[in-house]
Amino acid sequence: MPRRPNGLTPDGVRMTKIPLRYLKIEKDRHGNRRVYVRRNGKKIRIREMQGTDEFFAAYRKAVERLAPEEAPKVTPGRQPFPTGSLGWLGTQYFASDEFQALDAQSRRNRRNILDACFAETSISKEGRPVGFCPVHLLTSQTVKALRDIKAKEGRKGAANNRRKYLSSMFGWAIETTPPLMKSNPARDVRRIKYETEGFHTWTAEEFAQFEERHPLGTKAYLALALLLYTGTRRGDMVTLGRQHLRDGWLRFVPNKSRKQTKTVVLSEKPWLPILDAIVKASPTGDLTFLVTEYGKPFTAAGFGGWFRDRCDEAGLPQCSAHGLRKMGATRAAENGATEHQLMAIFDWRTPGQARIYIRKGEAEKAGGRIDGASGDGYGIGTKVAHLEMAHTWPT
Repeated sequence: MPRRPNGLTPDGVRMTKIPLRYLKIEKDRHGNRRVYVRRNGKKIRIREMQGTDEFFAAYRKAVERLAPEEAPKVTPGRQPFPTGSLGWLGTQYFASDEFQALDAQSRRNRRNILDACFAETSISKEGRPVGFCPVHLLTSQTVKALRDIKAKEGRKGAANNRRKYLSSMFGWAIETTPPLMKSNPARDVRRIKYETEGFHTWTAEEFAQFEERHPLGTKAYLALALLLYTGTRRGDMVTLGRQHLRDGWLRFVPNKSRKQTKTVVLSEKPWLPILDAIVKASPTGDLTFLVTEYGKPFTAAGFGGWFRDRCDEAGLPQCSAHGLRKMGATRAAENGATEHQLMAIFDWRTPGQARIYIRKGEAEKAGGRIDGASGDGYGIGTKVAHLEMAHTWPT
Protein backbone atom coordinates (compact mmCIF):
# COMPACT_ATOMS: atom_id res chain seq x y z
CA MET A 1 0.00 0.00 0.00
CA PRO A 2 1.59 3.32 -1.08
CA ARG A 3 2.51 5.58 1.79
CA ARG A 4 0.89 8.97 2.02
CA PRO A 5 3.30 11.91 1.63
CA ASN A 6 4.18 13.53 4.93
CA GLY A 7 2.00 16.49 5.82
CA LEU A 8 -1.05 15.37 3.80
CA THR A 9 -4.44 14.27 5.02
CA PRO A 10 -6.06 11.13 3.54
CA ASP A 11 -7.73 13.40 0.97
CA GLY A 12 -4.40 14.80 -0.14
CA VAL A 13 -4.92 18.16 1.53
CA ARG A 14 -1.73 19.58 2.96
CA MET A 15 -1.89 20.05 6.72
CA THR A 16 -1.07 23.32 8.40
CA LYS A 17 1.32 22.90 11.30
CA ILE A 18 -0.21 24.27 14.47
CA PRO A 19 1.98 24.31 17.58
CA LEU A 20 0.26 22.41 20.35
CA ARG A 21 1.71 23.10 23.78
CA TYR A 22 1.30 19.68 25.40
CA LEU A 23 1.87 17.50 22.34
CA LYS A 24 4.86 15.16 22.51
CA ILE A 25 6.23 12.70 19.98
CA GLU A 26 7.97 9.60 21.34
CA LYS A 27 9.24 6.38 19.85
CA ASP A 28 8.54 2.95 21.24
CA ARG A 29 11.13 0.18 21.51
CA HIS A 30 10.47 -0.77 17.88
CA GLY A 31 11.10 2.75 16.60
CA ASN A 32 7.44 3.54 15.89
CA ARG A 33 6.29 7.10 16.51
CA ARG A 34 3.71 7.65 19.22
CA VAL A 35 1.80 10.87 19.82
CA TYR A 36 0.98 11.84 23.40
CA VAL A 37 -0.49 14.70 25.34
CA ARG A 38 1.75 15.15 28.38
CA ARG A 39 0.71 17.41 31.23
CA ASN A 40 1.36 17.48 34.99
CA GLY A 41 3.59 14.42 34.82
CA LYS A 42 0.95 12.27 33.12
CA LYS A 43 0.29 11.44 29.51
CA ILE A 44 -2.48 10.20 27.22
CA ARG A 45 -1.85 8.71 23.82
CA ILE A 46 -3.60 10.24 20.79
CA ARG A 47 -4.38 7.62 18.17
CA GLU A 48 -6.30 9.80 15.68
CA MET A 49 -4.51 11.00 12.57
CA GLN A 50 -2.73 14.31 13.02
CA GLY A 51 -4.39 17.32 11.44
CA THR A 52 -7.89 15.86 11.44
CA ASP A 53 -10.87 17.17 13.39
CA GLU A 54 -10.87 13.93 15.35
CA PHE A 55 -7.24 14.53 16.31
CA PHE A 56 -7.89 18.06 17.64
CA ALA A 57 -10.98 16.87 19.52
CA ALA A 58 -8.96 14.09 21.15
CA TYR A 59 -6.19 16.56 21.98
CA ARG A 60 -8.58 18.98 23.71
CA LYS A 61 -10.19 16.16 25.64
CA ALA A 62 -6.80 14.86 26.80
CA VAL A 63 -5.64 18.32 27.87
CA GLU A 64 -8.79 18.74 29.93
CA ARG A 65 -8.41 15.33 31.54
CA LEU A 66 -4.82 16.07 32.51
CA ALA A 67 -5.55 19.54 33.85
CA PRO A 68 -4.53 20.08 37.47
CA GLU A 69 -7.28 19.43 39.95
CA GLU A 70 -9.09 22.56 40.97
CA ALA A 71 -8.39 23.70 44.47
CA PRO A 72 -11.35 22.97 46.69
CA LYS A 73 -13.66 25.89 46.99
CA VAL A 74 -13.15 27.71 50.23
CA THR A 75 -16.34 27.78 52.24
CA PRO A 76 -16.81 30.07 55.16
CA GLY A 77 -15.25 28.23 58.06
CA ARG A 78 -16.77 27.95 61.49
CA GLN A 79 -16.15 30.82 63.79
CA PRO A 80 -12.92 30.21 65.71
CA PHE A 81 -13.45 29.43 69.35
CA PRO A 82 -12.82 32.50 71.49
CA THR A 83 -10.02 32.60 74.03
CA GLY A 84 -11.02 30.98 77.27
CA SER A 85 -13.63 28.68 75.73
CA LEU A 86 -13.72 24.87 75.78
CA GLY A 87 -12.86 24.71 72.08
CA TRP A 88 -9.96 27.11 72.56
CA LEU A 89 -8.70 24.90 75.39
CA GLY A 90 -8.83 21.98 72.99
CA THR A 91 -6.59 23.76 70.46
CA GLN A 92 -4.06 24.45 73.22
CA TYR A 93 -4.18 20.81 74.34
CA PHE A 94 -3.71 19.45 70.81
CA ALA A 95 -0.52 21.51 70.46
CA SER A 96 0.84 20.44 73.85
CA ASP A 97 3.80 18.13 74.43
CA GLU A 98 1.55 15.77 76.38
CA PHE A 99 -0.80 15.29 73.43
CA GLN A 100 1.97 15.11 70.85
CA ALA A 101 3.70 12.40 72.90
CA LEU A 102 0.84 10.02 72.09
CA ASP A 103 1.21 7.67 69.14
CA ALA A 104 -0.44 8.74 65.87
CA GLN A 105 -3.47 6.47 66.22
CA SER A 106 -4.14 7.62 69.79
CA ARG A 107 -3.83 11.27 68.78
CA ARG A 108 -6.27 10.76 65.93
CA ASN A 109 -8.84 8.91 68.04
CA ARG A 110 -8.62 11.34 70.96
CA ARG A 111 -8.85 14.41 68.76
CA ASN A 112 -11.87 13.07 66.86
CA ILE A 113 -13.68 12.37 70.12
CA LEU A 114 -12.90 15.76 71.64
CA ASP A 115 -13.76 17.64 68.44
CA ALA A 116 -17.11 15.84 68.42
CA CYS A 117 -17.68 17.06 71.98
CA PHE A 118 -16.86 20.64 70.99
CA ALA A 119 -19.35 20.44 68.10
CA GLU A 120 -22.30 19.15 70.17
CA THR A 121 -25.25 21.54 70.08
CA SER A 122 -28.04 19.54 71.70
CA ILE A 123 -27.19 20.48 75.29
CA SER A 124 -27.17 24.23 74.66
CA LYS A 125 -30.38 26.23 74.96
CA GLU A 126 -29.24 28.49 72.13
CA GLY A 127 -28.15 25.56 69.98
CA ARG A 128 -24.54 26.76 69.99
CA PRO A 129 -21.67 24.26 69.94
CA VAL A 130 -20.40 23.37 73.39
CA GLY A 131 -16.95 24.46 72.25
CA PHE A 132 -18.04 28.10 72.74
CA CYS A 133 -18.79 27.55 76.42
CA PRO A 134 -16.34 29.49 78.63
CA VAL A 135 -14.06 27.16 80.55
CA HIS A 136 -14.89 28.75 83.89
CA LEU A 137 -18.57 27.89 83.37
CA LEU A 138 -17.97 24.18 82.77
CA THR A 139 -19.46 21.90 85.40
CA SER A 140 -19.69 18.20 86.01
CA GLN A 141 -23.21 18.40 84.61
CA THR A 142 -21.77 19.61 81.29
CA VAL A 143 -19.44 16.62 81.12
CA LYS A 144 -22.24 14.26 82.18
CA ALA A 145 -24.51 15.64 79.45
CA LEU A 146 -21.80 15.08 76.83
CA ARG A 147 -21.26 11.56 78.14
CA ASP A 148 -24.97 10.72 78.17
CA ILE A 149 -25.48 11.70 74.52
CA LYS A 150 -23.54 8.59 73.54
CA ALA A 151 -25.00 6.50 76.36
CA LYS A 152 -28.53 7.15 75.05
CA GLU A 153 -27.38 5.90 71.65
CA GLY A 154 -26.41 2.63 73.29
CA ARG A 155 -22.70 3.36 72.87
CA LYS A 156 -21.53 3.14 76.45
CA GLY A 157 -17.90 2.63 75.49
CA ALA A 158 -17.98 5.85 73.43
CA ALA A 159 -19.68 7.61 76.34
CA ASN A 160 -16.88 6.62 78.71
CA ASN A 161 -14.26 7.70 76.18
CA ARG A 162 -15.75 11.19 76.12
CA ARG A 163 -15.52 11.40 79.89
CA LYS A 164 -11.99 9.97 79.95
CA TYR A 165 -10.49 12.22 77.28
CA LEU A 166 -12.16 15.36 78.60
CA SER A 167 -10.77 14.51 82.03
CA SER A 168 -7.28 14.04 80.56
CA MET A 169 -7.48 17.42 78.85
CA PHE A 170 -8.72 19.14 82.00
CA GLY A 171 -5.97 17.49 84.05
CA TRP A 172 -3.38 18.82 81.62
CA ALA A 173 -4.93 22.32 81.80
CA ILE A 174 -4.66 22.35 85.59
CA GLU A 175 -0.96 21.47 85.51
CA THR A 176 0.09 24.00 82.88
CA THR A 177 2.00 27.12 83.87
CA PRO A 178 0.05 29.27 84.41
CA PRO A 179 -2.94 26.95 84.97
CA LEU A 180 -5.70 27.20 82.37
CA MET A 181 -8.27 25.68 84.73
CA LYS A 182 -8.70 25.60 88.49
CA SER A 183 -10.48 22.25 88.80
CA ASN A 184 -11.42 19.19 86.76
CA PRO A 185 -15.19 19.11 86.12
CA ALA A 186 -14.96 15.52 84.84
CA ARG A 187 -13.57 14.25 88.15
CA ASP A 188 -16.98 13.73 89.73
CA VAL A 189 -18.56 12.15 86.64
CA ARG A 190 -18.61 8.40 86.99
CA ARG A 191 -17.74 5.87 84.35
CA ILE A 192 -20.76 3.97 83.01
CA LYS A 193 -20.51 0.32 83.97
CA TYR A 194 -21.37 -2.25 81.34
CA GLU A 195 -20.33 -5.73 80.34
CA THR A 196 -18.98 -6.75 76.99
CA GLU A 197 -17.27 -9.82 75.67
CA GLY A 198 -15.09 -7.74 73.39
CA PHE A 199 -13.26 -9.58 70.63
CA HIS A 200 -14.12 -13.23 70.23
CA THR A 201 -11.54 -15.58 71.75
CA TRP A 202 -10.44 -18.27 69.32
CA THR A 203 -11.09 -21.89 70.22
CA ALA A 204 -8.88 -24.84 69.33
CA GLU A 205 -11.49 -25.98 66.81
CA GLU A 206 -11.38 -22.61 65.07
CA PHE A 207 -7.59 -22.75 65.06
CA ALA A 208 -7.79 -26.17 63.36
CA GLN A 209 -10.30 -24.83 60.83
CA PHE A 210 -7.96 -21.96 59.94
CA GLU A 211 -5.05 -24.39 59.71
CA GLU A 212 -7.07 -26.59 57.34
CA ARG A 213 -7.57 -23.67 54.95
CA HIS A 214 -4.12 -22.08 55.46
CA PRO A 215 -1.63 -24.87 56.26
CA LEU A 216 1.95 -24.67 57.45
CA GLY A 217 4.11 -22.98 54.82
CA THR A 218 1.60 -20.25 53.92
CA LYS A 219 1.90 -16.60 54.88
CA ALA A 220 -1.47 -16.78 56.62
CA TYR A 221 -0.29 -19.59 58.89
CA LEU A 222 2.89 -17.68 59.69
CA ALA A 223 0.76 -14.68 60.75
CA LEU A 224 -1.38 -16.97 62.89
CA ALA A 225 1.69 -18.38 64.65
CA LEU A 226 3.35 -15.00 65.21
CA LEU A 227 0.21 -13.59 66.80
CA LEU A 228 -0.38 -16.60 69.02
CA TYR A 229 3.14 -17.48 70.11
CA THR A 230 4.56 -13.98 70.66
CA GLY A 231 1.54 -12.46 72.44
CA THR A 232 2.12 -9.21 70.57
CA ARG A 233 -0.39 -6.71 69.32
CA ARG A 234 -0.76 -6.60 65.55
CA GLY A 235 0.92 -3.17 65.41
CA ASP A 236 4.05 -4.68 66.98
CA MET A 237 3.86 -8.04 65.25
CA VAL A 238 4.08 -6.56 61.74
CA THR A 239 7.41 -4.90 62.66
CA LEU A 240 9.11 -8.05 63.95
CA GLY A 241 12.05 -9.51 62.05
CA ARG A 242 15.24 -11.50 62.57
CA GLN A 243 17.01 -8.40 63.88
CA HIS A 244 14.86 -8.70 67.01
CA LEU A 245 16.12 -12.22 67.81
CA ARG A 246 19.17 -13.01 69.90
CA ASP A 247 20.10 -15.97 72.08
CA GLY A 248 16.62 -17.47 71.93
CA TRP A 249 14.85 -14.25 72.94
CA LEU A 250 12.66 -11.79 71.08
CA ARG A 251 13.37 -8.18 72.07
CA PHE A 252 11.63 -5.02 70.82
CA VAL A 253 10.05 -1.78 72.06
CA PRO A 254 6.22 -1.97 71.93
CA ASN A 255 4.61 0.83 69.95
CA LYS A 256 2.01 1.46 72.63
CA SER A 257 4.63 2.31 75.24
CA ARG A 258 7.10 3.99 72.90
CA LYS A 259 5.56 7.45 73.37
CA GLN A 260 3.64 6.91 76.58
CA THR A 261 6.66 6.53 78.84
CA LYS A 262 9.67 8.75 79.30
CA THR A 263 12.02 5.77 79.40
CA VAL A 264 12.36 3.02 76.80
CA VAL A 265 10.44 -0.08 77.89
CA LEU A 266 11.93 -3.15 76.25
CA SER A 267 9.71 -6.17 75.74
CA GLU A 268 11.53 -9.51 76.08
CA LYS A 269 9.86 -12.82 75.25
CA PRO A 270 11.23 -16.34 74.79
CA TRP A 271 11.42 -17.36 71.14
CA LEU A 272 9.65 -20.71 71.26
CA PRO A 273 11.13 -23.65 69.30
CA ILE A 274 7.79 -24.33 67.62
CA LEU A 275 7.61 -20.74 66.36
CA ASP A 276 11.18 -20.94 65.13
CA ALA A 277 10.28 -24.06 63.14
CA ILE A 278 7.20 -22.38 61.64
CA VAL A 279 9.21 -19.30 60.59
CA LYS A 280 11.84 -21.50 58.91
CA ALA A 281 9.10 -23.33 56.97
CA SER A 282 7.38 -20.14 55.81
CA PRO A 283 8.00 -17.40 53.24
CA THR A 284 9.44 -14.36 55.02
CA GLY A 285 10.76 -10.91 54.21
CA ASP A 286 14.17 -9.38 54.85
CA LEU A 287 13.44 -6.89 57.63
CA THR A 288 10.09 -8.26 58.76
CA PHE A 289 8.83 -11.80 58.88
CA LEU A 290 5.57 -10.78 57.23
CA VAL A 291 5.50 -8.78 54.00
CA THR A 292 2.81 -7.74 51.53
CA GLU A 293 2.50 -9.14 48.03
CA TYR A 294 4.83 -6.32 46.98
CA GLY A 295 7.53 -7.36 49.44
CA LYS A 296 6.91 -4.42 51.78
CA PRO A 297 6.18 -4.57 55.52
CA PHE A 298 2.51 -4.43 56.50
CA THR A 299 1.01 -1.48 58.30
CA ALA A 300 -1.12 -2.38 61.32
CA ALA A 301 -4.32 -1.39 59.52
CA GLY A 302 -3.27 -3.08 56.30
CA PHE A 303 -2.49 -6.31 58.12
CA GLY A 304 -5.81 -6.17 59.96
CA GLY A 305 -7.73 -6.04 56.69
CA TRP A 306 -5.55 -8.73 55.08
CA PHE A 307 -5.92 -11.11 58.04
CA ARG A 308 -9.66 -10.41 58.13
CA ASP A 309 -9.84 -11.75 54.56
CA ARG A 310 -7.85 -14.88 55.52
CA CYS A 311 -10.26 -15.58 58.38
CA ASP A 312 -13.23 -15.13 56.06
CA GLU A 313 -11.65 -17.55 53.58
CA ALA A 314 -11.48 -20.10 56.38
CA GLY A 315 -15.15 -19.57 57.22
CA LEU A 316 -14.33 -17.76 60.48
CA PRO A 317 -16.03 -14.34 60.28
CA GLN A 318 -16.19 -14.20 64.09
CA CYS A 319 -12.41 -14.50 64.48
CA SER A 320 -9.83 -11.70 64.41
CA ALA A 321 -6.15 -11.02 65.03
CA HIS A 322 -6.87 -9.68 68.52
CA GLY A 323 -8.89 -12.79 69.31
CA LEU A 324 -5.72 -14.86 68.90
CA ARG A 325 -4.01 -12.71 71.51
CA LYS A 326 -6.91 -13.46 73.86
CA MET A 327 -6.58 -17.17 73.10
CA GLY A 328 -2.89 -17.01 73.95
CA ALA A 329 -3.59 -15.24 77.24
CA THR A 330 -6.21 -17.82 78.14
CA ARG A 331 -3.87 -20.73 77.36
CA ALA A 332 -1.00 -19.16 79.29
CA ALA A 333 -3.21 -18.66 82.35
CA GLU A 334 -4.44 -22.26 82.14
CA ASN A 335 -0.84 -23.44 82.06
CA GLY A 336 -0.17 -21.62 85.33
CA ALA A 337 1.31 -18.27 84.25
CA THR A 338 1.34 -15.73 87.09
CA GLU A 339 0.15 -12.13 86.91
CA HIS A 340 3.65 -10.79 86.31
CA GLN A 341 4.44 -13.47 83.74
CA LEU A 342 1.29 -12.57 81.82
CA MET A 343 2.21 -8.89 82.05
CA ALA A 344 5.63 -9.68 80.58
CA ILE A 345 4.24 -11.90 77.81
CA PHE A 346 1.47 -9.55 76.68
CA ASP A 347 3.11 -6.20 77.51
CA TRP A 348 0.50 -5.13 80.07
CA ARG A 349 1.59 -2.40 82.47
CA THR A 350 -0.88 -3.24 85.25
CA PRO A 351 -1.99 -6.61 86.65
CA GLY A 352 -5.69 -5.93 86.18
CA GLN A 353 -5.86 -7.43 82.69
CA ALA A 354 -3.78 -10.42 83.78
CA ARG A 355 -6.20 -11.20 86.61
CA ILE A 356 -9.08 -11.51 84.15
CA TYR A 357 -7.33 -14.34 82.33
CA ILE A 358 -6.10 -15.99 85.52
CA ARG A 359 -9.68 -16.16 86.79
CA LYS A 360 -10.84 -17.47 83.43
CA GLY A 361 -8.06 -20.06 83.39
CA GLU A 362 -8.94 -21.23 86.89
CA ALA A 363 -12.58 -21.54 85.85
CA GLU A 364 -11.59 -23.66 82.82
CA LYS A 365 -9.56 -25.99 85.06
CA ALA A 366 -12.39 -26.28 87.57
CA GLY A 367 -14.86 -27.07 84.82
CA GLY A 368 -12.62 -29.87 83.61
CA ARG A 369 -12.52 -31.36 87.10
CA ILE A 370 -16.29 -31.15 87.52
CA ASP A 371 -17.10 -33.08 84.34
CA GLY A 372 -14.23 -35.54 84.82
CA ALA A 373 -12.39 -34.36 81.71
CA SER A 374 -8.67 -33.81 81.47
CA GLY A 375 -9.06 -30.13 82.25
CA ASP A 376 -8.15 -29.03 78.76
CA GLY A 377 -11.64 -27.82 78.00
CA TYR A 378 -10.92 -27.38 74.29
CA GLY A 379 -10.80 -30.93 72.92
CA ILE A 380 -7.55 -30.32 71.05
CA GLY A 381 -7.05 -32.59 68.04
CA THR A 382 -3.82 -33.80 66.50
CA LYS A 383 -3.48 -30.80 64.20
CA VAL A 384 -3.36 -28.37 67.10
CA ALA A 385 -1.75 -30.59 69.71
CA HIS A 386 1.19 -28.22 69.81
CA LEU A 387 -1.04 -25.73 71.60
CA GLU A 388 -0.48 -27.83 74.70
CA MET A 389 3.03 -26.45 74.92
CA ALA A 390 2.36 -23.11 73.28
CA HIS A 391 2.47 -21.08 76.43
CA THR A 392 4.39 -23.14 78.94
CA TRP A 393 6.69 -20.17 79.44
CA PRO A 394 9.90 -20.37 81.45
CA THR A 395 9.46 -19.31 85.07
